[in-house]
Amino acid sequence: MARILVVDDSETQVAAIAQTLTNNGHEVITAHNGETGVEYAKTHSPDLVLMDVVMPGLGGFKATREISKDPSTSHIPVIIISTKDQETDKLWGSRQGAKAYLVKPFEEDELLDMIDEFLN
Repeated sequence: MARILVVDDSETQVAAIAQTLTNNGHEVITAHNGETGVEYAKTHSPDLVLMDVVMPGLGGFKATREISKDPSTSHIPVIIISTKDQETDKLWGSRQGAKAYLVKPFEEDELLDMIDEFLN
């Protein structure tokens, strides 16, 4: 299947997403802040990134922008996963280069369908 980078500062959220992805045959790489997420996108070449927005230090919007604008990582689709559910947040995420936006809490099938859309 795919190598997916999960960037989220919540251990609980990372564990839940990682379990879902692993159970569905994906390889999971985790980062707990935006800086590490950007670094891992460059060094691990994931097939897709799942990015939280609200994190200490480099937030998810800026990390998404860095990944989507860097020629070495711009081909990697980023899906933002956040509790921020305003249309302005979704629009801003898109402007930073995110390919999709999923609001927490979400159903596993919703996440897997979105991932499949970008991997196939």
